[in-house]
Amino acid sequence: MPKTLSLKLLWVLLFSIAVVSLITGCVSTDQKAAESIVIAPDKNILRVGVTPNAPPLIFKQANKVVGLEADFAREFAKYLGKSLRFIELEWEDQIPALLENRIDIIMSGMTRTPLREVRIAFTTRYLESGQMALIRREDVARYSTGFFALTTSSAIGVIKDTTGEYFVETNYSSVKKKIYSTPDAAAKAVIKKKIDMFIYDAPMVLYLASENEIKGLTALFTLLTEEYLAWGFRKDNKDLLNSANNFLRTINDEGKLNQIIHYWIPFAK
Repeated sequence: MPKTLSLKLLWVLLFSIAVVSLITGCVSTDQKAAESIVIAPDKNILRVGVTPNAPPLIFKQANKVVGLEADFAREFAKYLGKSLRFIELEWEDQIPALLENRIDIIMSGMTRTPLREVRIAFTTRYLESGQMALIRREDVARYSTGFFALTTSSAIGVIKDTTGEYFVETNYSSVKKKIYSTPDAAAKAVIKKKIDMFIYDAPMVLYLASENEIKGLTALFTLLTEEYLAWGFRKDNKDLLNSANNFLRTINDEGKLNQIIHYWIPFAK
């Protein structure tokens, strides 16, 4: 091959590599920026913190945030006359994000507890719920005698920093506890017999039981605790908190509250 042609090919090759590197660099930067988007406080925007891995309360379908909480968020934003932005967060980052003013409200199936009320304020409850156990259908008889039967489990799955984890730590400390990052991962562990049960919020357990019915899963149809779901606010944001309570009263009086709830959770009271 002639020397001049080799040099030309070399320059073409180097130029191509540079272009590819530039494009790759741009893609990486854009993806990183998309993952770390921070929306500044804006009186015209309602920033809603969600952890969309808990159907039917809050989850994603076709890359869209949907579920009971998502419907409530859309209605609340409309009530306020604001545009809505869902801010996706890890569950353990919900309260820190709220306190750091990265979000305006937590609408992600959060239980109102005395310890959480030390740091944040809650609306009045919008749903009565509790912890429930996801088990294999073949084990129904094994757990038919009630709460005490849970102590015969070799391992119980929970999600970190949830009321389910607290329930297991408090009542079944002698049983091995396994922590999972998502409800789906815990359900798969039950199917594969890595754990005997998964304890989580009742609406999600029933959804998982329905989703995995043909794989042999079901729920123990008894609430292990009595809990109330509500939305979380910074304590210095009294105006938004009052607006949320007024919103709940309004849609309750109109019959829309139960309509939205029963659409996603038919069994709810």
